[in-house]
Amino acid sequence: MKTVVFAYHNMGIVGLEALKRHGFTVEAVFSHRDDPQERVWFASVSDWAAKNVIPCHRPDSVNVPEWVDRVRKMAPDVIFSFYYRNLLKEEILRIPPAGAFNLHGSLLPAYRGRCPVNWVLVRGEKKTGVTLHRMVEKADAGDIVGQKEVSIDPEDSAFSLFNKLCVAAGELLDGLLPLIKEGRAPRIPQDPEKATYFGGRRPEDGRIDWNRPVMQVYDLIRAVTEPYPGAFTFLDEGRLLIWWARPEAGGYQNDGTPGRIMTEGQDVFVEAKEGRLKLVDVEVEGRRLRGRAVYDYFKEKRGVVLR
Repeated sequence: MKTVVFAYHNMGIVGLEALKRHGFTVEAVFSHRDDPQERVWFASVSDWAAKNVIPCHRPDSVNVPEWVDRVRKMAPDVIFSFYYRNLLKEEILRIPPAGAFNLHGSLLPAYRGRCPVNWVLVRGEKKTGVTLHRMVEKADAGDIVGQKEVSIDPEDSAFSLFNKLCVAAGELLDGLLPLIKEGRAPRIPQDPEKATYFGGRRPEDGRIDWNRPVMQVYDLIRAVTEPYPGAFTFLDEGRLLIWWARPEAGGYQNDGTPGRIMTEGQDVFVEAKEGRLKLVDVEVEGRRLRGRAVYDYFKEKRGVVLR
């Protein structure tokens, strides 16, 4: 079965490897140029295509007439999108007779849109998953072909959760690609009443509000820790990045001041609503601090309120 694939990121490679395992003929791959403003921590789809001797195109927009015509001339039986960042217009979606399919990193119809891995952590979800669905012009709204659920552990970061989703995606595709080849892929309409949509996240969205419940602060930290830009707050010295912290419920003596720095033994805590966070891994004034170095830096700052 002949296909044209739109792919990026590690999930793009997961999808391409699955197509290879199941004997699809990939006529061409469309990907993106890496953004110089973005920390690129993931593998290159362009490199994968070169290694597998498959043409790879990286146009600024594939939806212009020139590229639509080129895709049409490739005559794909089916189109796949694996973490490609741009929407495909109806002119492209109508080309393949077997349909166009997208892999999305949530259990649709929940968490349509951008950055679902980060958003499920920010919002404290206990589970998420991956969904293969038919593409329509509206983002992430087409009929569901299949899903695989993934549990979110209390210490999962966006990075660890994304890796879990990559494994789940490979397993999901192994089950569904044969059905697509045979023309027997399920079609389960999404319930629009249950749909939620989230947009892209910016580095400035990582600022901590210490007036929020301690678990919400912790969820933000793990949602944007490395390789993402990190959660931050401010000391008099400037920005303090909190790469990791551990939440602790109430039951200790405090004055109820959100953002106040506390020390106990050689541990450093910051108060939030309904609890406090133990600082484990931070960066301040360009220095990365872990272990005893955290206490040594903050021991003279007891009572200082982060903002």
